[in-house]
Amino acid sequence: MKLYVGFCIALISSVYAWADKATYVNQAPVIDGNADEAFWQQGPWYKIDKHILGELPSEQDFSGRYTLRWDKDFLYLLAEIQDDILFDAHPDPRERYWDDDCLEIFIDEDYSGGEHLQNDNAFAYHVGLDNQSVDIGPAHKDGSVNVRLLNEHIHSEWKRSAESPFIMTWELAIRVFDDTYSDSSHNKSVTLQEGKKLGFMLAYCDNDGSAEREHFMGSHEIKPVNGDKNLGYKDASVFGELTLVK
Repeated sequence: MKLYVGFCIALISSVYAWADKATYVNQAPVIDGNADEAFWQQGPWYKIDKHILGELPSEQDFSGRYTLRWDKDFLYLLAEIQDDILFDAHPDPRERYWDDDCLEIFIDEDYSGGEHLQNDNAFAYHVGLDNQSVDIGPAHKDGSVNVRLLNEHIHSEWKRSAESPFIMTWELAIRVFDDTYSDSSHNKSVTLQEGKKLGFMLAYCDNDGSAEREHFMGSHEIKPVNGDKNLGYKDASVFGELTLVK
């Protein structure tokens, strides 16, 4: 019995280890890539160290961590990224954005999970080095893929240190939208409140100059389906739990 209870406790602990928390702030951070507000340094910090796709990078090639804050209007994200070579080969932010360096932010407003590739049940924002945000939406009337800019959802700014290891400080303010969102409507973002749970995951596409991205690293472990762990862009069920706390 003791062994069984111990196993259950260990199992529960391992599950909750994947649950992120965002702490409330009374004053919104200035999104400028400086992250000089004192509350940013208080954590908790979460690592971007789970392999999704490509080769496993060395720590010098890529490493990252992040922390989260919120108020009623925005979810705030600070990511610190070490990437030895920054790469952005596609001037059009809607063209092969996954093969350029980018931060990928996965959000499911009601933590319901499920498919979201060509609907707005959840969002997979690809935020490029040009600070533009891209996600796939419902297909066009002719059935073609609808790759759209959603810059009104995210305010993004980053700066890179001039001193080794040249850390990128990336600040973002994110409006959270529910599954009633429509490109053709005037949409109001959700008012956030203490205790709310969202589906959330963070990832980074890393390319050092190849035709395709070389590494894809995430914040949460993903159970592969037929050997494939690159599922976040289409299935919100692989997102982790994010709780808004005070």
